[in-house]
Amino acid sequence: MKTGKTLIPALLFFWVSCLNMISENPLFAQASSSLPADSPAPAGWPEEAKTVYYLSSADNTPQPAVFYAPEQNADSEPIPLIVGLHTWSHDFRQKNTYFFHGAKKRNWAMICPNFRGRNDKPEACGSELAVADIVSAVEYAKSRAKIDPSRVYLMGCSGGGYGSMLLAARHPEIWAGVCEWAGIADLADWYRTTKEAKLGYWKHLASVCGGAPGESPEIDKQYAVRSPLTHLANASSVPLSINHGIHDGHNSQSVPVSHAIRAFNLLAKTENQITGEQMNFIVSKAEIPADLKSEPLEDSEFGRTKILFRRSDGNVRLTIFDGGHTLVAEAGFEWLARQRKGQPADWSVKNKEKNDQILEIQSGK
Repeated sequence: MKTGKTLIPALLFFWVSCLNMISENPLFAQASSSLPADSPAPAGWPEEAKTVYYLSSADNTPQPAVFYAPEQNADSEPIPLIVGLHTWSHDFRQKNTYFFHGAKKRNWAMICPNFRGRNDKPEACGSELAVADIVSAVEYAKSRAKIDPSRVYLMGCSGGGYGSMLLAARHPEIWAGVCEWAGIADLADWYRTTKEAKLGYWKHLASVCGGAPGESPEIDKQYAVRSPLTHLANASSVPLSINHGIHDGHNSQSVPVSHAIRAFNLLAKTENQITGEQMNFIVSKAEIPADLKSEPLEDSEFGRTKILFRRSDGNVRLTIFDGGHTLVAEAGFEWLARQRKGQPADWSVKNKEKNDQILEIQSGK
């Protein structure tokens, strides 16, 4: 039988162990953390949108986002969710109001997370923290609105297109459809091309990854693990729309169309891939080679924007259009609206009244 002197230390050890186990539980962390209350959305956003904070599963830190959901009650049907990603050199405060307007028009919920802000530091740019932040943003939206889990969508342009491809590959179990525009698929390649073009993004990448590609195995590992191409084979079950303007990479625009082509090729069967010679022709001349040209493609969802080349293979589609570093938001929303989780991609074209919307998003501006 233990005496009182030995029993007290044993009890103290027991209670301290229990408290440690409880404090390491994410649910306890969420309950005990004091998150800021909802506040007005950043400047330029409609009043219905709000700035919200949620805990990231990666490190239990409060993360900001712009959030919107239509009013619901106990009898409301679950609604789709659009996750909108900001561009390379911005954060959640970027005035990406096309996400709000597209969601409101369709009675969807919307969340635009910060995912560690500008891609110029190691904790951003496809890090484990940034990836977890986006996943946690989806869970937060589900806690604030009745979300249909078969209709959770992801879209972004430039750095947001980069993030969209990466999240399609890192967490394919979440998405009913992913629509990316002008995204970066290979960070090491982008380091070289932006340095040659005297664009500052290579400096961001050196800061993120610890130096230039080729300087050390550890640095090369950082470029690889943060690049969508490394993981993209995992996205074969996700309907993925890859869109790129043919003039991107020219006249100080930042992302050559080769990134889109290489992403498509990784998921497409060999016979449907774009050859290296064809890709080099498209990138260097900003034209479609004769052996890839086809009849003009009609897709009213692209409005005034002319589609120059389109090819689909299973769940992936490549669209090269007459434009630069550009997002056509309405085309993205219309395509996403046709996708359902666990079903093959719907590549049908619903031609209707022409949509004249086209939004120019310059990476880093």
